[in-house]
Amino acid sequence: MQLHWYDVAVFLGFFAVVIGVSLFKSRKGKTSEDYFLAGRNLSWWLIGVSIVAANISTEQFVGMAGQGARDVGLAVSAWQLTGSVGIVIVAFTFLPAFLRAGIYTMPEYLEYRYNSAARGIMAVLTAIIYVSVTCTTVLYSGGLTLNTIFGLDLRAAIWLIGAIAAAYTTWGGLKAVAWADLFQGTTLLVGGLVTLALALSAIGGVSGFTEASADRLHMILPADHSELPWRVLLGGMWIPIFYYCGLNQFIVQRSLAAKTLRQGQMGVIFAGGLWLLIPFAIVIPGIIADQLYGLGPNKADQAYPLLIKSLIPPGLRGFMFAAIAGAVISSLSSMLNSAATICTMDLYHRYVNPRAGQPHLVAAGRGLTLLFTIVACLLAPAIADPRFGGVFRFIQEFQGYISPGIVAAFAVGFLLPRAPAAAGVTALLLSPLVYGLLHWKLGHWVYLDRMLVTFGACSAAMAVITAIRPLSEPRTMPVRHDIETRTAPGVYLAGVAVIAGVAAFFIIFW
Repeated sequence: MQLHWYDVAVFLGFFAVVIGVSLFKSRKGKTSEDYFLAGRNLSWWLIGVSIVAANISTEQFVGMAGQGARDVGLAVSAWQLTGSVGIVIVAFTFLPAFLRAGIYTMPEYLEYRYNSAARGIMAVLTAIIYVSVTCTTVLYSGGLTLNTIFGLDLRAAIWLIGAIAAAYTTWGGLKAVAWADLFQGTTLLVGGLVTLALALSAIGGVSGFTEASADRLHMILPADHSELPWRVLLGGMWIPIFYYCGLNQFIVQRSLAAKTLRQGQMGVIFAGGLWLLIPFAIVIPGIIADQLYGLGPNKADQAYPLLIKSLIPPGLRGFMFAAIAGAVISSLSSMLNSAATICTMDLYHRYVNPRAGQPHLVAAGRGLTLLFTIVACLLAPAIADPRFGGVFRFIQEFQGYISPGIVAAFAVGFLLPRAPAAAGVTALLLSPLVYGLLHWKLGHWVYLDRMLVTFGACSAAMAVITAIRPLSEPRTMPVRHDIETRTAPGVYLAGVAVIAGVAAFFIIFW
């Protein structure tokens, strides 16, 4: 795709505004709370858009659209739609407890609930996955998209994305990330819907699309489907959903930075409502791309990039370039900030330098952000290896090593107040072992089924340990006295509205 000078001007102007505003808004931050949690002062609308921007990247534009172009079709939307339900549930269960405790990170909560070993184990596992899986996947898929559409060298595109994300993330922390996300999240949703309109026009409108793609417009797939059989909607899919929406640092960190419980709850529910647009902005365009270009399974990850390359007219190319790059950069900056937060607060400050002052902690966070950017940029090109099975499957498969154990440690800890420290530590250590064994011996199983079995094994082990050696009394959690503890009625109504929207989508596309 050829870029005219005005397309380049739009792209450069967009990122000049994004970086300028984000640095300006974060200029007064001096403490670790300012840097890592935006001074605990984020409003609900900023939280919601920032979560969407952090979540939607070329992992979705490439991976989810690619799954839609394969035989999964519209059913791949179940990830976002069940995520909308999951994040509403999180708003009424996990989030109030996290905000009352005043924590910086998810591992920190495990120290209060279990012990310091549980905190350290989760911190190490999470940091490894963030840098080696999520950051590298976002960089690779973003580089591949820019390479396919605009002809940029893959490695050069990866380093360009990493450099822009590191520029404002290193300087301004979470507040800079959140304000940048406001622009980038809005742009990527608008860009996705513009692509949908152009794709529908190319295939003959809504009627032309439904006639050509009728066999792919089903949310419920057969029980023997290799990727998303219907049974995972009732079981295995909920493990990564609850991990991602409620226990994943780079999503939850925005909620931890909320002014009040109401602002935090409304923020995540607002994000769940915006996720209802994703099937239209990403998955359906991917299905149309396969109908237009006959991609086949080996080229399915090129569905969205080819659609943009073929359909976007001059004048809109700079906007789409900015939307795609912004989607990548917003997700990457969120992951880098969260990885740096965990390593600074849960590892460095807790075990290496407990007496570190506020400026020292901020400097450590900035240094770690730069280090993680470099490591992820070096690792990213390796994901091109076909044995990983595509971008979307790669990230879900490898997060399966830690997510079942983390969900078990939190969920069972909530349900069994007398579960001892040994139970939480066992779940965290057992998860990669059980999942790794299942991956090795039963690799032909759907990975979501392997996650469910792993979660069941971790939960059962925790229940047995609790039955044998329960705590004499539940552990006392820290309490912030400056935050409300009751959920407002309007928040419940908003949550019900989002769940009703998800139900309507499943009924229409049964």
